[in-house]
Amino acid sequence: MSTHAQRERLLLADLLETSGPDAPTLCQGWTARDLAAHVVVRERRSDAAAGALFKPLAARLERVQAEFAAKPYEELIQLIRTGPPRTSPFALKPIDEAANTVEFFVHTEDVRRAQPDWTPREIDPVFADALWSRLEKIARMLGRKAPVGMVLRRPDGRTVVGNRGVPVVTVTGDPAELLLFASGRQGAAKVRLEGEEAAQTKLRGARLGL
Repeated sequence: MSTHAQRERLLLADLLETSGPDAPTLCQGWTARDLAAHVVVRERRSDAAAGALFKPLAARLERVQAEFAAKPYEELIQLIRTGPPRTSPFALKPIDEAANTVEFFVHTEDVRRAQPDWTPREIDPVFADALWSRLEKIARMLGRKAPVGMVLRRPDGRTVVGNRGVPVVTVTGDPAELLLFASGRQGAAKVRLEGEEAAQTKLRGARLGL
């Protein structure tokens, strides 16, 4: 039985393949090739991937990612499909599910929603709840740089706080859209904002996410 992470992995690989290496993405300055290299480095080069969180290692990450981006595009796609080596923590199903469900979903949408003719993807209720469950755990981390208070609310009224600042902006949408918004894809997320107009503007332009 495939997990959400495994399914999203294959969807991402397929989309990267059909889009081509030069396709744009929502990740500023990254093409599909750059995004593919990022995914591979994250899973296979933990010594370099730590540079995403620790500035002293950022130069190493940039160098290693450039090396992978220079590989044949088809090779990068195959590395994503086959997944991490057995020695990687990501090879363990519980860690893969916890760490990669959101990662692969967001990056799939990074490619999809960078196209001018994209349409919303239908998310089944089980997967929506899985994304919401992850969002509940990481909302504070994603919203830590928000310049105002941020409350994320599902249409059914369930909420999670992303930032306790003031004034407060309430962001309403389906779990997938809330996750994209909180991950820094505000312009592509189908959500509704409520709160002071100036606060809404600040939140839409904020650097959210990891």
